[in-house]
Amino acid sequence: MEEKTFQQIKKLTELAGTSGAENEVANYFASQIAPSVDEVIRGRLGGVFGVRKNPEPAAPRIMVAAHLDEVGFMVVRINANGLLAVEPLGGWNPLVVSAQRFILKTKAGDYPAVSSSIPPHLLTGAPTLKAVNEVLFDAGFSTRTEAEQYGVRPGDTLVPDVATVKTANGKNIISKAWDDRFGCTAIIEALAELKESKLPNTLIAGANVQEEVGLRGSRTSAHEFQPDLFFAVDCSAADDLYGTAKTFGHLGEGFLLRIMDPGMLLSKSMREFLLDTAETHHIPYQYFVSKGNTDASAVHTMLSGIPSAVIGVAGRYIHTHQTMFSIRDYEAAREMLVQVIRALDRSTVDTILEQK
Repeated sequence: MEEKTFQQIKKLTELAGTSGAENEVANYFASQIAPSVDEVIRGRLGGVFGVRKNPEPAAPRIMVAAHLDEVGFMVVRINANGLLAVEPLGGWNPLVVSAQRFILKTKAGDYPAVSSSIPPHLLTGAPTLKAVNEVLFDAGFSTRTEAEQYGVRPGDTLVPDVATVKTANGKNIISKAWDDRFGCTAIIEALAELKESKLPNTLIAGANVQEEVGLRGSRTSAHEFQPDLFFAVDCSAADDLYGTAKTFGHLGEGFLLRIMDPGMLLSKSMREFLLDTAETHHIPYQYFVSKGNTDASAVHTMLSGIPSAVIGVAGRYIHTHQTMFSIRDYEAAREMLVQVIRALDRSTVDTILEQK
């Protein structure tokens, strides 16, 4: 991996942007895609898309999208003792939330905070944690009044505080928010690579908001841009800790060719197109069956139907402070994204749309 790519990944993953508060990530993402597109469009909900226009009226409209938001928490109440009660933004395993550092983002500034935990010395007779929203967050304030004096208000967000690093062998990276700063990075780099290429389509490439809380931004962007085809560029949970014989999502085995999830079945014509593209360009891939959805799950039922697919990568320990992912998988997914965009001319798109 080139150092430029690692620094781009580091920058994007260390930025803070939970669902509904993606501005910091959105502004940076917009600045990075602007040199490679004809126009940058900011949606009313906050999504960011770059458009490569095609002068041919019959050119197909292709939309590729990551999502800007990461999992985090929202402050819903300031207790009398200054501790913060929260609700999760996105899915969290209660076992990984406690005793972690967070950034509390307020109008007045960013403050360090820690998620509370009970030390082993006090566990006897202590209440049992049953839900994520039972974890209190501590920014060091002694009272509700003091917290308010520092600008803390309900609606403020908490984001994991993590530095992005490479593993010792140089094969993997550890970071927060690879779901889905992976897609943001891949789209930025794909657009840069395609900048001087003549495309056979009108390309709409960008990132949605509020994916982690219900695939919300993808619905509005699909209405706005009305693509012929849609590709989500997203990270999924790896399942390879205890073997790979009967699981899906293995680090180092290539990008994820998602054939089904709870919200979408990959169509036969789309699957054949993706397989042909990957094999023609010798891009490593692995079949993937997911227990979670992506924006493609929402977009494929929008309007009169928008055939959709996912170009993905696997990440260990996603939706936590620390995700581990493979550099090789990222490079395969980025190359797949580039080749898919290059291949989608009118004839190819019509063949996918015919569903024969």
